[in-house]
Amino acid sequence: MILYIGELIGTAILILLGNGVVANVLLAKTKGHDSGLIVIAFAWAIAVFTAVFITAPISGAHLNPAVTIGLALAGKFDWWLVPGYVIAQMIGAFVGQLFVVLSYRDHYRATADQGAVLATFSTDPAIPNNLSNIMTEAIGTFVLVFAVLYITGPKFGDSPGSLGALDALPVALVVLGIGLSLGGPTGYAINPARDLGPRIAHALLPLHEKGDSNWGYAWVPVAGPVLGALAAAGLWHLVPVAL
Repeated sequence: MILYIGELIGTAILILLGNGVVANVLLAKTKGHDSGLIVIAFAWAIAVFTAVFITAPISGAHLNPAVTIGLALAGKFDWWLVPGYVIAQMIGAFVGQLFVVLSYRDHYRATADQGAVLATFSTDPAIPNNLSNIMTEAIGTFVLVFAVLYITGPKFGDSPGSLGALDALPVALVVLGIGLSLGGPTGYAINPARDLGPRIAHALLPLHEKGDSNWGYAWVPVAGPVLGALAAAGLWHLVPVAL
């Protein structure tokens, strides 16, 4: 149970700080309004660092169903733990988003742009094209999961598939690089829980001017990262590192 609690807490922190910066940049009358993608990318990297650093000793700090699946496919994580991890990550993402809304409640009320409101919850493509968008998400997630497979090594301590606290910085830098380099087309969800949990919150919460939750796109940031994780694990099996 403590493993699942760790994933829930870590994913909640990830979303609180990650979508918190999106709210700061996009919502009306904030101190950081319109400060751009670079601010968002750096803050998301800090969100990853903080969440991984805190929860690595508890659960291994996957915080992402694609990472969990990738580690399991690589034989570095037990499959029987995967469903519980994914559920905990989804709940954590939902909870983290609730705290974002509480933190920016007045700014949500002041924002009339429905697209901006939705963007503080979930991702959407700059140019809608499901095939291209899935490929972008798969490529970004491939980079993330492939890097994580090498950062964790064959084994961390006695727990395969765990990120140690000292691995928080390299993982955060990988996410920063993905955001700056590949974040333009889709907003780099690279994490099904990061997108789906908050999107559910958007659908359920009685927000002012919230608009549609764009469920027609919701499957893309789920399917793309899973495909990226599959590809990363497959390549890792072909070119494993010996430590």
